[in-house]
Amino acid sequence: MENNQPIIVKRVKKVAGGHHGGAWKIAFADFATAMMAFFLVMWLMSSATPEQKRAISGYFQDPIGFTESASPYVIDLGGTPTPAPDRTLNPEMKDAPDALESTVDTEDTPEELEIKQAEQLAEQVEQERLEMLLQELQTKVDENPQLQKFKDQILFEITQDGLRIQIMDAENRPMFALGSARLQPYFEDILLILAETIKAVPNKISVSGHTDAKPFAGEGDFGNWELSANRANAARRTLVAGGYPDERVARVVGYASSALFDRNDPFNSVNRRIDIIVLTKKAQRAIEGEQDGDGEVAPPADALPDPGIAPFGAEPPAADAPVPAPELREKLNIFEDGALQFDEPSE
Repeated sequence: MENNQPIIVKRVKKVAGGHHGGAWKIAFADFATAMMAFFLVMWLMSSATPEQKRAISGYFQDPIGFTESASPYVIDLGGTPTPAPDRTLNPEMKDAPDALESTVDTEDTPEELEIKQAEQLAEQVEQERLEMLLQELQTKVDENPQLQKFKDQILFEITQDGLRIQIMDAENRPMFALGSARLQPYFEDILLILAETIKAVPNKISVSGHTDAKPFAGEGDFGNWELSANRANAARRTLVAGGYPDERVARVVGYASSALFDRNDPFNSVNRRIDIIVLTKKAQRAIEGEQDGDGEVAPPADALPDPGIAPFGAEPPAADAPVPAPELREKLNIFEDGALQFDEPSE
């Protein structure tokens, strides 16, 4: 039987897709440019000073007044950008002409301006030096196996007086023997390691001792005031034994329990601590005074040559041979049971 059904052949015609174009590239380039501009503005806002921000704000509020009165630039590189009262378009600027105050006193002489600029530059350099020292000390605590165990007892912070290093007691790890100024061996090791880094900067230091509010259990007139002062002096002797120059110690003082770290718990172990402050020049002058004994103004400490001071980061000069640990501890711990033991004079 013949099959007369027709044979159907389906042919699919393939058509190549057309070119999509490059419009997306233009859109992506615009997006990348906008993001770059955004991050640039954020960087400028974070790095601009408050005076520069006020100047920028004043320019956009009153561009004509700024252009006519001072400079056509948003931040004037030569003059002081202040609005012209007779040309301003912003009524708020008319009512408040002192909204933008110059940071430079126009009554200062050129010599006084140079002195102020030099002082500001010196303070900025000193601030950067202290911040570098803080980072160096923090890195040493994080990387040194001996200090890692006590990292919770060592605090660093920048204050208006300088870099403060606080070494606090722990309940199970006191720095001193109970009721005395005898240093524990691990606390001596902490001070000796810190002395190697602190002596790299030319700033003087202040060492202070603190106790908790628990009354001293000794006899006689010896109390927490004497105990805190003796402990601060014991810390000073250890720093000097570690190579820190004794002449760069500006002050050793005991505060007893008058400056508690934890005021809510006066008996907390963290109140027993040693504070070492790497002083700024301003704080050092406040301690030592602006004048010497004859009433004449003493020259700044950084103006005097000191060949023994190495710049920060440089290798310190070679010191004498180190004293063995047992002999060093015997020399440092001259305080027994809260009282000072003097060596008998040799005949």
